[in-house]
Amino acid sequence: MERAKEAVRIGDLDKYGREGVAALASATPIDSGQTANSWYYKIENRNGTAKITFYNSNVQNGVPIAIILQYGHGTRNGGWVQGRDYINPAIQPIFDKIAEQAWKGVTKL
Repeated sequence: MERAKEAVRIGDLDKYGREGVAALASATPIDSGQTANSWYYKIENRNGTAKITFYNSNVQNGVPIAIILQYGHGTRNGGWVQGRDYINPAIQPIFDKIAEQAWKGVTKL
């Protein structure tokens, strides 16, 4: 179990965080570019467990713009703007890299 904990180090998560932000920014639908430029990440390390979380700080009138782009939203006149799944395809390769690196660390002889 100790090998699993050490398999993906904080420095590696920082690298993956930067890659994730770049992937999310390039996949974000662009109008003004504000949402694409508002991605960031945080790494938390608690009780020997490291976690990386991605956020988007573009909030307009209390509405997180990245989320309504992803899932869709209603309009003022009762219409609906369909969302577009751009977050999952952009970030999945980063998560796959993290899992691959962790697996290599666990199975290392």
